[in-house]
Amino acid sequence: MKRSRSAERYLRRRGEHWHYYRRVPKKYERYDDRGTIRLALGTTSQETARIRRDELVAADDAYWGAMALAGAGGEGSRTLAFQRYEAARTAALASGFRYRPLEQLIGEQDIEDVVRRLLAVEAQGRSQGELHLGRIEALLGGVEEPEVTVSEALDLYLREIAIDDQYGKSDAQAYQWRKVKRLSISYFIEQVGDLRLSEITREHALKYHRYWSGRVTGADGDGKTVKPNTANRHLGNIRLLYSAYYKHVGEENRQNPFRNLFFKAKSRTEVPAFPDDWVRGRILAPGALIGIRAELQLITYLLIETGCRPSEIINLQPGDIRLDAEIPCISIRPREAREIKTEASIRDIPLVGVALEAARRSPTGFPHYHERGELFSANMMKAFRARGLFPTPEHVIYSFRHAFEQRMQEANIDYGLRCLLMGHRNTRPSYGDGGSMAYRRDELLKIAHPFLPEVFSRIDEAFPDRAPSVGGRAG
Repeated sequence: MKRSRSAERYLRRRGEHWHYYRRVPKKYERYDDRGTIRLALGTTSQETARIRRDELVAADDAYWGAMALAGAGGEGSRTLAFQRYEAARTAALASGFRYRPLEQLIGEQDIEDVVRRLLAVEAQGRSQGELHLGRIEALLGGVEEPEVTVSEALDLYLREIAIDDQYGKSDAQAYQWRKVKRLSISYFIEQVGDLRLSEITREHALKYHRYWSGRVTGADGDGKTVKPNTANRHLGNIRLLYSAYYKHVGEENRQNPFRNLFFKAKSRTEVPAFPDDWVRGRILAPGALIGIRAELQLITYLLIETGCRPSEIINLQPGDIRLDAEIPCISIRPREAREIKTEASIRDIPLVGVALEAARRSPTGFPHYHERGELFSANMMKAFRARGLFPTPEHVIYSFRHAFEQRMQEANIDYGLRCLLMGHRNTRPSYGDGGSMAYRRDELLKIAHPFLPEVFSRIDEAFPDRAPSVGGRAG
């Protein structure tokens, strides 16, 4: 919420208590005849008064906007209904109450809450000199909740409710995050319909669950199956949308029709690691990768000896590749416009073996694939399959990461250091910071794959602009 331009704007102090004073703007006088609004804020705290003032400013602005919209014909009664409802919710919060529909208050067992609301309405009437319809509607639940459809709830969720989930993501990350949410909801709309959220019943939810059951078991007859985790993700997204929307509008206790609908089957397919002899005999064979883009070749070598996630390598920035450091390394760090998977993912990884040589030929990173993870994955999978570089159909590019972890384990590298280099959370008590960079480098040298100089001389011949000059920088 935007803060008022002046810290004390619309605030006056009477005795020890703060009050909200605001003149109805002339352009809205035909919709609101209160003249000057005088409202007790019920607090002696200046900071609390500012917060409640800001809420009331938002509520009045929304109320006037809704009235003007209705008077002008605007976008129709549906838009007006949404604005009135949001204004009522905001005004209730500013007065210290959670907005609750009238039917809930009528059936409420907590009589004290109802009495407090009535007393607040009376107190505000005395403060203002008359009762204001907007305040009555806000405190006594007089505004009916607008009927929002599934697609409309999704728009609101992406635009307002899930701001925290998108904060810190790059444009590409946020796009991908929203894409998955939209895909899940599109499946529901396709199978069940773009229903009003309030009309969704348990039977609708069970119908959707049966659809995914057919997809998991293959009973739908199209010959294509999905893994239980895939079905659970899409069921989870519609369940989350339903609960997040009603939490947003103040109905946290509303029963979710999608509750407890998921598939228990274990469907996680363990990504197999590349065998050492396969990496050394096939992938590190001189010329094995010739014919594909230089960046793809160099990324491959960095993946082999760093164990990084592909997204971490393709999004390295020039300052993340530290060839001039005493121990050359790469730094995995979050940036203002890009988040990383977890806090544990923040780490420095020494460069050894083919990774060091690859970094010397890519000191500024890989701009062609920056924030283009899907393109990178598609290009790499195509290149490896075309050259027969996968030992089995189950192997993928991520197999390099699993192979790196397996090599560290088999070499008896300290568990804490393994967690640090992989970017995993250490589940054991941690002492120190993982050791010096020299120590990390020496440990990684124990598992580094041997390679022939011809591996990189061929790259230098094919891409002379990438050949490193003296000092490790590309010429």
